Amino acid sequence: MSSFTYKPELSERGALIENHWQDLARGRRLYTMLSLAVLALALTGSLWFANETNSGKFFERLPHFFDFVGDLMPRDGIEVWRALLDLPSPYFDGSLKYDYPEGRYYVTDSLYVPEYVYKMTETLNIALLSTIIGFALGFLLSFLAAKNMTASPWIRVPVRRFMELLRAFPEIVLAGFFLAILSLGPIPAIIAVSIHTIGALGKLFFEVIENADMKPDEGLKAVGASWVERAWFGMVPQVMPNFVSYFLLRFEINVRASTIIGAVGGGGIGEQLRLSISRGHEAKTLAIVLLLFVTIIAVDQLSAWLRRKLVGDQAFQAVM
Repeated sequence: MSSFTYKPELSERGALIENHWQDLARGRRLYTMLSLAVLALALTGSLWFANETNSGKFFERLPHFFDFVGDLMPRDGIEVWRALLDLPSPYFDGSLKYDYPEGRYYVTDSLYVPEYVYKMTETLNIALLSTIIGFALGFLLSFLAAKNMTASPWIRVPVRRFMELLRAFPEIVLAGFFLAILSLGPIPAIIAVSIHTIGALGKLFFEVIENADMKPDEGLKAVGASWVERAWFGMVPQVMPNFVSYFLLRFEINVRASTIIGAVGGGGIGEQLRLSISRGHEAKTLAIVLLLFVTIIAVDQLSAWLRRKLVGDQAFQAVM
């Protein structure tokens, strides 16, 4: 069966456009091939560097990558739930692998909160307190950084640079500094996460302010309102739904950041996860991973529901 492709005869102008399009297509293919070659070269170089810096162990250990997953499988699946709820284990051998009453938080003589649930609550508290501090200070700084609220560059520019400095370092790097100064515990984690949150939320907030409708502000300015009155009555009612939406989004991010910082001594569930992995307590490790997974999903869903209530369903609809 013969195939026939109809090619209409092009005018001189059409032929020029066709040739130009063909040149662009050839150029796009060439750049794509070059990009893939550079990516392959960078990936190969990175793997070689990883192997060299790891004394040749990277490629040697790579086939055993999934052995760790196999080692995590407990002998009894129910052990994961026993570890999560801190219930007595029939495999108790006197070690901390199965029973661990030291970490319980007793509400009454017989009623207690399991250690991992208590530590997860501590992580959520670190994230929530840090987000509230970041929200309050970011809120104040954002009005000084917004061009439509602060005309003087002598105030606006230093405030913006200050917020850039606050968010320049990841939370875990800041936590490392404060852990060295203040020792282990949740306080260095709160300070580190709060600092980064101030810088991040402050930037998002002043961008929202700069995109706000200035008519209420102009009306207040015409009747002699002060700067604080213009900000409070003219701007805050407009921007607060977006501010709260960013607050909830940042809370989600801070839950994850607090967990990571916990693994380096910042308290909370992250520290328990690190200890459990290093000691080879497979059921406890899976219990913590399960608890983290469920908590993060719950926080994501709760904050998404609250944001939907604040900004409306249209903000979550796909743009067609």
